[in-house]
Amino acid sequence: MVKRYAVLWFPFLLTDWYTKHNPQLTDTPFVFAMPERGKMCVSAVSPLAAELGVIPNMVVADARAAIPKLEVLQDKPLRKERLLKSIGLWCMRYTPMISVDTTGFLILDITGCAHLWGGEEAYLQEIYLQLKQKGYEVRISIASTIGAAWAIARYGQHGIIIPDNMQQEILSTMPIACLRLESNLLERLKKLGFRTVVSVTQIPPQVLKRRFGEDLGKRVRQALGEEEEFIPLLKPVIPYAERLPCLEPIRTAKGIEIAIEKLLGMLCKRLMGEGKGLRKAKLSCYRVDGKVKYIEIGTSRASAHIAHLLDLFKQQIPTIAPGWGIEVFVLEAIKVEETTPVQELLWNGEGNLDNDALAELLDRVKGRDAQCRIQRFLPDEHYWPERSIRLATSLTEKRTTVWRTDRPRPTRLLNPPHPIEVTAPIPDYPPMLFRYKGEVHLIKKADGPERIERAWWIEQGEHRDYYYVEDDQGRRYWLFRLGHYQGDRSANWYLHGFFA
Repeated sequence: MVKRYAVLWFPFLLTDWYTKHNPQLTDTPFVFAMPERGKMCVSAVSPLAAELGVIPNMVVADARAAIPKLEVLQDKPLRKERLLKSIGLWCMRYTPMISVDTTGFLILDITGCAHLWGGEEAYLQEIYLQLKQKGYEVRISIASTIGAAWAIARYGQHGIIIPDNMQQEILSTMPIACLRLESNLLERLKKLGFRTVVSVTQIPPQVLKRRFGEDLGKRVRQALGEEEEFIPLLKPVIPYAERLPCLEPIRTAKGIEIAIEKLLGMLCKRLMGEGKGLRKAKLSCYRVDGKVKYIEIGTSRASAHIAHLLDLFKQQIPTIAPGWGIEVFVLEAIKVEETTPVQELLWNGEGNLDNDALAELLDRVKGRDAQCRIQRFLPDEHYWPERSIRLATSLTEKRTTVWRTDRPRPTRLLNPPHPIEVTAPIPDYPPMLFRYKGEVHLIKKADGPERIERAWWIEQGEHRDYYYVEDDQGRRYWLFRLGHYQGDRSANWYLHGFFA
């Protein structure tokens, strides 16, 4: 596919932005200024100021001498760059590949995009009208090279579309400045009589390189399509993403749901063809007023199941504010993983975690409450209770040891253990009763003690003597005494867990 680029030039970017927020300045010539080398110099001019002869980099004192009523506003560093970036992010509804030229240009890689708007002419007109409605004057050109599109947008007329392989014919009569050269090199060429592009292209490349360095020949080759030019993207391109422009703005929840279903169908088809599934997806909704609304979903394991993913998105649809309508939907698979089948035993081999229904249930629970924490634990090779389990990194992570079943262990472990008051007859006997949070529990059944020593190579401290007890209400607890009996029958006793 032939590469196609659109270049947008904003000749009055800052002043258009300021006029939009301050309409009273529409009929007033004004400029922005910043200090440069000890002098206040013009950094941006309004259309009226430009008509009166004020140009960027002009000294403010000279400009005021020529136009006494000129209004001068203080500029801020990086304001123009931030504004260009925000417009570039807005333009991502037209293509995901955008670069910012801080001199006042946006470069759009529109390869494979224009047909969605009915062709390049309609595509160009759509962008122009949208930006015009926002108050920005813009000149746009489309070509097969960035250099050619940039040259026409800056030094040609608005709306010119250069057919493929026609760059040289159209650029030949353009001024030499259209090659995006450094100011020192440009001045040198003008002094030597080089005024147009054709005056440079007629000279052998070896001579140009020897006399003017590598940059001049490189820019000529890039403009003519003889050397590829790479641009730094405003936002990295997500490899798995789908776009859906709408003929009419979408405002209803049902319409949003249908759009998501279509996008998931296209995206999941690609993922399944490559044996992959998504773990995290993001839906961007571009509204007609320029605002963008986002919703995200996540899955506990890689999935390309359209119905399940649609259910997760449907939980988030009520949070989308469509405003006057959504004109473009973009679905991105932010995190993608292989979907290789994995099996794992769960609790004595009955059931396994390689179960799509279980994974989808966990996804739905998480989708209903973003603050919900779903954790999975695995056994670890330690006897000390706090270290005998560890947090799994994923639903499919395999355990490295078996669960201990030779001794009773609580389903809920308190961390840290809670101190309790205990009545025990003699040191090695289980307690007869204990008080926890003001409630007295009479013990009817007990088993123990089970002594668990600390891992001396990890930490120092006393051992624990554990008892498995049941009170008169049938509730079961895991109690322990810390260290040896010291004479105080109620000292150093703790509640460490609850049994189901």
